[in-house]
Amino acid sequence: MNISGTQSVAYDFKKARLGIIGGSGLYKIENLKNTVELSLDTPYGKPSNKLLIGNLFGIEIVFLARHGENHTLNPSEIPYKANIWAMRSLNVRWLISASAVGSLKENIKPCDIVIPDQFIDRTHQRPLTFFNNGVVAHISMASPFCENLSQILSQEIERLLTKDKKMHLGGTYLAMEGPAFSTRAESNLYREWGCSIIGMTNHTEARLAKEAEIAYSSLSMVTDYDCWNQNCENVSVEMVIENLQENANFAKSIISAVAKRVSELRPSSSFHNALKNALVTPEEHVPEKIKSKIKLFTDKYWL
Repeated sequence: MNISGTQSVAYDFKKARLGIIGGSGLYKIENLKNTVELSLDTPYGKPSNKLLIGNLFGIEIVFLARHGENHTLNPSEIPYKANIWAMRSLNVRWLISASAVGSLKENIKPCDIVIPDQFIDRTHQRPLTFFNNGVVAHISMASPFCENLSQILSQEIERLLTKDKKMHLGGTYLAMEGPAFSTRAESNLYREWGCSIIGMTNHTEARLAKEAEIAYSSLSMVTDYDCWNQNCENVSVEMVIENLQENANFAKSIISAVAKRVSELRPSSSFHNALKNALVTPEEHVPEKIKSKIKLFTDKYWL
């Protein structure tokens, strides 16, 4: 672990933290105190960017820009395993993913906020598990988002909402490969499936976060109606970027409010013990090379 930045701060790396993964438009968190930048090497390579640790309302925050600080990684290129492993190695136990999404429903409008509770995965090139190549674990994904963390998130959003914004608690997130946006036929198909929003990153993070026993919730910020809505302009980069900026500013306020609540409550989650009944391969049959990669998650069960 290489540490750069403000060297005078001594952090206790055993202390539980709140993690924030910033998506398109959210590349930094303001108002962090006593910040330190960390460059990590993980068993799965380097994370998307340096991780920033700082104090916000009494809780230590770990922030990571999902696409890199200059948005150089497309959704299929993001080093998801390295990102989640790095978060867990810094003892992140609650993780909020802020991301841009398209709307698949008329009542979910651009600049609305959605806290989804389900996924459908349509990706094809993503890492799906830490548990392979000699070790098997069957994690439950029936509830892919932490209900406790999502409730805190929704309560704080409700307090901050303005008249021109609406929050939607619950809904299905369609995860697509990208980086191109949907065809109209695909968009209409996903609507028939009952999906609420469409994005390119959260499902992969959610699966890996649960295996890493991190409580995960999504702050999904709507930038546009997906191309199914022919009464609106087709999705364009210009449209997305304009709404991204508005959403990102609001997201920073939400994150500050949630940090204060998590600091006060330190909410427990079933995610924190998600591997308890999921590990299948006996420890003695796991190759040492693989065991060393996942010991961060399994030591409490295999010691």
